[in-house]
Parts: sequence; C-alpha cells; structure tokens
Amino acid sequence: ESLGQYLKRTGTPLTEQQVRGIAEPILRGLSVVHAGGFLHRDIKPGNIYLRREGEPLLIDFGAARQALGEHSRSVTGIVSAGYAPPEQYSTDAKKQGPWTDLYGLGATLYRCISGTDPVDSPTRREAVHDGEADPLVPARQVGKGRYAPDLLALIDRLLLLTARERPQSAGEAL
Repeated sequence: ESLGQYLKRTGTPLTEQQVRGIAEPILRGLSVVHAGGFLHRDIKPGNIYLRREGEPLLIDFGAARQALGEHSRSVTGIVSAGYAPPEQYSTDAKKQGPWTDLYGLGATLYRCISGTDPVDSPTRREAVHDGEADPLVPARQVGKGRYAPDLLALIDRLLLLTARERPQSAGEAL
C-alpha cells in the first residue's frame, strides 16, 4: 500500500515513531541515489510504499534524472503540486540537486503530521514576494506537543523556499 493510500484510508496523522520510520530509511536511500549522481524528482506519499514489515520503499524513478553532466541542458518540468520545490518549476537543471528531493520528502512528512497536503511552492513564494506571510503553517506549529521539536524543525527546514537554506544532502538531514 502506498503511504498516500494509507494516509487517506486512516484519515489520521502518523505517530512520531511512524514518521521517523519513514524519514530515516528514505534519507539513507536518497544518500545512495544522490551519491550515484541521480535525483528522484517526484517524492510524494504516492511514491512511497509501505512494506509489510513497515520499511518504506521509494518507487517511481520515472522522473529521475542523472544530475551529473546534465547541468547545461534544460529538463522537462515535472511537478507534483504541494510536493515540488520552486526550483522544480524551472527547466534549468543547474538549480536542482539533492535539496530538491529533500523538499519533496519534507512535504511528505508534513502531510504525515498535518493530515493535509502542503500549500504549493509557487503560491507560497508569491505570497512571500508580495510581503505577505507564508501561507504554509509551519510544522513546529502544526505538530506542537505531538512531535519532538527536532523533528518539526527538520520538516520546516526541508520546506524552506530558498534551496540553499535547506539541507544540501540527505546526510545533512539525517
């Protein structure tokens, strides 16, 4: 069953243990994928399957691109609203990196703790650009009292609009 199907079926946020049980193995897997020079580019609840033993499995590498050697070429825009960072709405491959996948994981974890899809990044960016508050309620507020502050802080960092302010690698996020 996909994480998306599970969340829809249960209709409740995950426990902290469940969230960490998804985040840590996915981050370890992304370390390997990124070390191989690839980006997944479509991390969302529908692309994480939950094995019977509970271990998550990241699937659908159809959007994956080799990150190395592609920096001079444009890439087709692949976005899943709410789960794609601002740089993924551009066709400039130079702006994408491990931090792009980390935003998708952050958005997925946000969905796990909040029960709702995150506000899409273009809407967020436009609001901030116009001097308005970011319409995405921070994870530290959404999950206060239900999740450890360090977990909520990580989710908020993964969802920062500016790519260079996010963790730059899965290892850094771990």
